[in-house]
Amino acid sequence: MELPAAFKTKYERLLGDQFPAFLQSFTDTPQHGFRINPLKSPAQLDVDTSHPIPGIQHGYYGKVSGKSPEHQSGYVYNQEPSAMLVAEAVNPQPGERVLDLCAAPGGKSTQLAGIMQNQGLLVANEINRSRAKVLVENLERFGVWNPLILNETPEHLSKAFPAYFDKILVDAPCSGEGMFRKNPEATTYWNEEYPAECALRQRDILTEAVKMLKPGGQLIYSTCTFAPEEDEQIIAWLLDEYALEMIPLEKQAGMSSGQPAWANGNPELQDAVRLFPQLFAGDGHFIAKLQSTETAKPTKIRKQEASASGAERKEWQQFAEQNLTNFQAGSLLRFKEQLYSFNPEIPALNGLKVMRPGTPLGTLKKNRIEPSYGLAMVLNPEQVQRTIALSDDQWQKYVHGDIFATDQIQAKGWALLVYHQMPVGFGKVVNGTVKNFFPKGLRFQA
Repeated sequence: MELPAAFKTKYERLLGDQFPAFLQSFTDTPQHGFRINPLKSPAQLDVDTSHPIPGIQHGYYGKVSGKSPEHQSGYVYNQEPSAMLVAEAVNPQPGERVLDLCAAPGGKSTQLAGIMQNQGLLVANEINRSRAKVLVENLERFGVWNPLILNETPEHLSKAFPAYFDKILVDAPCSGEGMFRKNPEATTYWNEEYPAECALRQRDILTEAVKMLKPGGQLIYSTCTFAPEEDEQIIAWLLDEYALEMIPLEKQAGMSSGQPAWANGNPELQDAVRLFPQLFAGDGHFIAKLQSTETAKPTKIRKQEASASGAERKEWQQFAEQNLTNFQAGSLLRFKEQLYSFNPEIPALNGLKVMRPGTPLGTLKKNRIEPSYGLAMVLNPEQVQRTIALSDDQWQKYVHGDIFATDQIQAKGWALLVYHQMPVGFGKVVNGTVKNFFPKGLRFQA
């Protein structure tokens, strides 16, 4: 990888004696990491947990194949180690309202949901439509309960969620300098002006984010760049412009403080965290946490009402009585041809670009419900009346989209398919054959 000459000149000036080690770090192999999902029921996992990542709940160094049963079932999520520290800094509490404003592909959102224990409201937003679809897939596979997933601009969101959230994470789009060794192509579009251009966009995003923060709420800002223009200087601007104060972040071995000298000397900036790859076993990252000092009362909003008809609620009740045990769906919403469980605290969805209003329970067919893959991902085997334990060969057929035979269940009906105690989806038994309902867009050759 050939780093731009202007990039090297800039950081030689900023880092001084640390620059040779910083430069050398770009030749090192990128670190990989994964997290085990705390939202899932206990299962037999074939993963190496001998190298835990310090300070990360359920986080380990290493990589799990995207075609493994553990990944397909949502029991593990591959994520770069430095990026995992961001959700830990957010530290959302069960029951809080949390917004991940720039959420795709979903690593931080899934981690937030795990820390929240699926209690409260998680709103995950992504402005790019194709990336928002990936966000949906990852939150669904992880078993996140009743997330509101949106495809909106920050400007539109701030009108729908005035002074609403306890915690807002802005993992801002940035110049990506900290990811150069993972994505060398990013060096080709970097130039001296690029960080300043990114900073303008970051200010626009944060201007709207602050509007959505309730009095006393917390704003967590992160980037995967080294650029002071996008890091310390952005935080200095926030402190100058808004009623916010810094919250010191705890630093572990290898973590550096923010650099006040890179932003007009404000000493509060040392409360931020910088991750340099020559010092920390991960890619470059910046994290800062701020708290609102506003005292005004939050604005009341009009909440979304349950919209499922009486007939649709009855169909769901019949399905649940025939197939589930000890499962409470909550408020029901019809969205297109799907029946969803949703969090009644969300605002009215009219006018918003909604990817998912909650957890999909099933597709509404004539006088019946066809259970969704998303429902299978939030269930544990004890909540389903009929399960089928898959063999290695049957799991491979399932993820490829094939039908397969079973002698475990004779009666016609739905069953949760389980592989090594991991729920992997629904199948329908008909005459000793399991019909395959694994989503077509997710199928693969194992």
